[in-house]
Amino acid sequence: MLLEPLQGEGGVNMASAEYLRAVRRLCDERGVLLIMDEVQTGLGRTGRWWGFEHAGIRPDIVTSAKALGNGVPIGACWARTDIASVFQPGDHGSTFGGQPLAASAALATLTVMEAEDVPARAATAGARLAKSLEAVAGVASVRGLGLLLAAELEPSVLARFEGAKGAQQRLLDAGLVVNAVTSTALRLAPPLLVSDAEIDEAVDILRAVLA
Repeated sequence: MLLEPLQGEGGVNMASAEYLRAVRRLCDERGVLLIMDEVQTGLGRTGRWWGFEHAGIRPDIVTSAKALGNGVPIGACWARTDIASVFQPGDHGSTFGGQPLAASAALATLTVMEAEDVPARAATAGARLAKSLEAVAGVASVRGLGLLLAAELEPSVLARFEGAKGAQQRLLDAGLVVNAVTSTALRLAPPLLVSDAEIDEAVDILRAVLA
């Protein structure tokens, strides 16, 4: 069973803790491995080191990438010892995994992330961003965790911009990078070290464009 704790490209849709715990129980009952895809949600993005931690579950296998190398291409897959031992030399190949430059970049990135306590920073900054977005006229609701958020736009705004894609382009023209993750919502996933001033500036741009 392969799941994201919080869908990224799918629309920033949250899996409830109850759902993930039920999936964990079902996998245990049926002898099925639970794999959590943490490529977008892992390494502090949601306010915890891993998205699955919000549900208090323990997956069997976890995939990671993106933030792991801070721009240097690398992917990683980790698992419980008894599961990982199934792989023998030659069983599995990876284009970007394991080579010295990428591994060194990952170690350096993790060192900085730990020193900066990135999950705590993402939780605090995400709460500020979510609260600010909720106060913007034209935003119907905000969903997500930490610094992976989606702002659902009100119908009148969507009609004026001919959908979230139109709003996305206007925001880009104004200097704010977001993406229309669905036809009705904009996704915001700023850097994990985003400052309060940068958050406030982003929200000001959004407010001005939607107005």
